[in-house]
Amino acid sequence: MRIFKFGGASVKDAEGVRNLVKVLEEVGYENTLLIVSAMGKTTNAMEKIVNSYFGDKNEQSGAIQEVIEYHDSILDELFQKKNHPVYDNVKMLFEEVRGFLAWNKSPNYNFVYDQVVGYGELLSTAILSHYLNDKGIINTWLDVRDFIKTDNSYRDAKVNWERTQERISEGIDKNQLYITQGFLGSDDNNFTSTLGREGSDYTAAIFAYCLNANSVTIWKDVPGVLNADPRYFEEAQLLHKISYREAIELAFYGASVIHPKTLQPLQRKEIPLLVKSFINPKGKGTTVGKGTTLEPQIPCYIMKKDQVLMRLSSLDFSFIVEDSISDLFKMLHDHKMKVDLIQNSAISFSVCVDNKFGRLQELLNLLKSRFNVVCHEGVSLYTIRHFNSDAITSMQNGKEILLEQRANETVQLVVK
Repeated sequence: MRIFKFGGASVKDAEGVRNLVKVLEEVGYENTLLIVSAMGKTTNAMEKIVNSYFGDKNEQSGAIQEVIEYHDSILDELFQKKNHPVYDNVKMLFEEVRGFLAWNKSPNYNFVYDQVVGYGELLSTAILSHYLNDKGIINTWLDVRDFIKTDNSYRDAKVNWERTQERISEGIDKNQLYITQGFLGSDDNNFTSTLGREGSDYTAAIFAYCLNANSVTIWKDVPGVLNADPRYFEEAQLLHKISYREAIELAFYGASVIHPKTLQPLQRKEIPLLVKSFINPKGKGTTVGKGTTLEPQIPCYIMKKDQVLMRLSSLDFSFIVEDSISDLFKMLHDHKMKVDLIQNSAISFSVCVDNKFGRLQELLNLLKSRFNVVCHEGVSLYTIRHFNSDAITSMQNGKEILLEQRANETVQLVVK
């Protein structure tokens, strides 16, 4: 069986839905399970509904209406008759959202978030399933919450692999075409849970693992995985093959390749992951799998902007050793700082962090009571995998290098 995952960009409008049908007609859809994200920016719009529920309830009705009108415009383009059953299906889903918000008593933001935001995926797959059936591509719609079972860590749920394997093995016929949702699961009380960052890709990997799938294909609006982000680097090149390990390394350093949690179940069963273009479905794309580290063997560039570099030194020239470093990492953890690079000597410690949660000043106040602190905000962190001298020179030109660190295959530069 094959697993196809289509993200929100591929179904952002009626034309995108029509194009998805063309992709299936070109590459085939037998023995395939489709996993589809919410349409376009629907997740953001659903978040707005949740925020209005906890904030200004007067805005809630308007926030829901925005989502209704967006989906209605897509429905009107795709379906000719207003009495088509898809309209009742979609109406029922919105009524469920309103019903939940009316009867819910939980003050837990994460719980409410998962119960509401997940309807983006339920809407997109319902619409797509009806449209495919109308086009003669007969499919079965599945509620993924009946199959992926999790704990109740809302917004970052952990998969119960044993129960999930059992549900999928019992409920999926490998000789059919199915369509289901990414990102979602359910807990022991059948409340909706979500799988966190890159949740839809992870959903594809979960089904692939449990079904012993032949492959997973992630359909994107780019030709595959590139060696650099074309927004920041000229002449980005397509990577034809990447090993599981290399993809995890690239993701660790900040490349928008594939999240490690998606790769881990695939690696365990050596299921290849293909990243292909829904604009050019016959293009070769990128294969992530076992074997060759990288093909072609060229430098890969990753840039993270708006980072913070802190240089710490001891107030009394004492060594910064295990107990000091342990305390430092606890402070970084407590202030939710994502550490991207560290470097230390006998009496100094440098760390480049992502101040994602805006708690830098709190942390600095604490650090300055124990260390001399020099802080550089708004710096960029460049990482080059498989570097050569030309690659390093190109990164250094015209930039002030604040810190450089090299390993066998990786060089990192913090620049101003």
